[in-house]
Amino acid sequence: MSETIIPIEVHRDLPSIDVLRRIEGPGPRYTSYPTADRFTDGFDATRLDAVLAQERQSVQAEAGAALSIYVHIPFCESLCYYCACNKIITKHHERAAPYLDALEAEIGLVAGRFGERRTLSQLHFGGGSPTFLSDDEIARLMGTLRRAFEFAPDAEVSIEVDPRTVTPLRMSFLRSQSFNRVSFGVQDFDAQVQQAVHRVQSFESVRDLIRVARDLGFGSINADLIYGLPRQTAESFTRTIAQMIELRPDRIALYAYAHLPQRFKPQRRIASEDLPVAGDRVAMLGIAMDGFIECGYEYIGMDHFALPEDPLAVAKREGRLQRNFQGYSTQPDCDIVGLGVSAIGRIRDCYYQNAKTLPEYYEALEQQRLPVVRGIDLDHDDLTRRDIIMALMCHGRVEFADISRRHGVSMREAFAPELVRLAPFVADGFVHLEEDTIQVTPIGWYVVRAVAMVFDRYLQGGASRERFSKVV
Repeated sequence: MSETIIPIEVHRDLPSIDVLRRIEGPGPRYTSYPTADRFTDGFDATRLDAVLAQERQSVQAEAGAALSIYVHIPFCESLCYYCACNKIITKHHERAAPYLDALEAEIGLVAGRFGERRTLSQLHFGGGSPTFLSDDEIARLMGTLRRAFEFAPDAEVSIEVDPRTVTPLRMSFLRSQSFNRVSFGVQDFDAQVQQAVHRVQSFESVRDLIRVARDLGFGSINADLIYGLPRQTAESFTRTIAQMIELRPDRIALYAYAHLPQRFKPQRRIASEDLPVAGDRVAMLGIAMDGFIECGYEYIGMDHFALPEDPLAVAKREGRLQRNFQGYSTQPDCDIVGLGVSAIGRIRDCYYQNAKTLPEYYEALEQQRLPVVRGIDLDHDDLTRRDIIMALMCHGRVEFADISRRHGVSMREAFAPELVRLAPFVADGFVHLEEDTIQVTPIGWYVVRAVAMVFDRYLQGGASRERFSKVV
């Protein structure tokens, strides 16, 4: 493919090719800081037990502080070549039964360690394909969660749905199980792109399911798109954007494809020569941003758009936007429990991750211990840098006075080297650096990950970044 941006009308400035070549290297998406590659096996189930004991004794927990839960369902019937999730490809649905047994055991262990019945304000089923589970299995799992936790009346209860495997009747069942938010995996409507990534689904089938979800009263409907996929062009992606605008979901997640075939074996089926180059990728992002914003969506941040009345847009306007392992979130800065194989959680000032394979996961629970295999305790520097990075990722702005108030440090003094390293971003017009603020410009949102990386202590000193996707 050509290394020039395809000449389609985009109403916003785009970074130049020379700039893109300079900063298009790999970098984190910052769904956490420190990022998961910094977790160590020195943080194990024993350490998480101690953290949960502290949480149980805290005033915050006794007051019934809200809790967010993520449940990972790893099974999929069909392999999508682009996928980097922890998944198990199988058509044998009987494999779900022992997994549910293990999930129930883990829920019991976690709930028991909390002691007081915690209030659940957010629940998300991800995967894999959560709808791999049968209706009876989903009902069973929801019943287990309801017995262990108190669902808040306004709890956000969401599930990821593969449109190829769900019928209108199934959507009605999900709504009856208290799911009030749904996310459809679309990725792209172009037939050639779908064939290249082994995920073929028609526009009409997605349209019909979104209509059903809306009629059933799902409070927020999300659709996922990916740009940078094989055989994707600015022209073809323009058509996909127009089709998505026609569907008008409440939220749109627009992700950049991360091509890491050395880490994710299925991606080796994607020919690198079929991938669009950085200039074309940024053109696609610009086309999407223009299209969505002109049709009434608000730009939430790096990879999310929402209609003005959606809670995500409201949270952005009110300065309450958060970012966690599922992306942008409306939830306050609360504990997150990860359940299931490979799931990541956050309790107090630590992160943890469960075993990544089913044998390890099952073995831990058979021995009545939490299936945690690694994690990290955050120190004062981590907490300070996390606030800076998340302020950039969520709000595009860092207030020095706020960092000083929260962490007792002077931005000018404690982060003097980092402020110097911002100079190229200032020169390129991506950032305004003032006496007491850092402000990401509209064009700077294209490279906000690279801006945030300036404050990542773990990437300093030449640390490897090859495990991450490209920042543009």
